Amino acid sequence: MSKQEVLDLDVMVDLMTAAKALDMSRTMAYRLAAQEHFPITLEKFGSRYRLRRSDLLAYLGISDTDDGK
Repeated sequence: MSKQEVLDLDVMVDLMTAAKALDMSRTMAYRLAAQEHFPITLEKFGSRYRLRRSDLLAYLGISDTDDGK
């Protein structure tokens, strides 16, 4: 996933989108989430995991004000 694609994400990001941004497999993402070891704080809504785009950006070292280059 490119820097610009990450910057264009919604405020809340689903687990699979975050996994793609982190170059992580679906299996690994769900395993880490279930074990509460995902590298970014997750929120669970029913059976779905979500995380804040701002937390993903911070983990990736991307500023909200980056121009995507």
